[in-house]
Amino acid sequence: MTQIIVLPHVELCPDGAVLDAPAGETICDSLLASGIEIEHACEKSCACTTCHVIVREGFESLEEADDTEEDLLDKAWGLEPQSRLSCQARVGSTPLVVEIPRYTINMAREGKHG
Repeated sequence: MTQIIVLPHVELCPDGAVLDAPAGETICDSLLASGIEIEHACEKSCACTTCHVIVREGFESLEEADDTEEDLLDKAWGLEPQSRLSCQARVGSTPLVVEIPRYTINMAREGKHG
């Protein structure tokens, strides 16, 4: 099991959280299994940005994002160099520190503008 430290988020986990995740599981599934209700509007199919997280520690241990994820991340609110879609980033053996951004852009709910 790999430790994931979730930094405090006003709505989803005000006190933060420490959880154990099996290697190979997505960050999104790990959060959901621990009762942290991160948005995942596209049902984890890499078609929106609602599960965007910032990996504050351990980012380099994750497999690189594919082109589809990179394209979607460009549309995420609060994009940073360590941003990932949590439905695509799989936990390895390195502990992670994850921040859930305060805001999200729900392209499914708000309509696609482009």
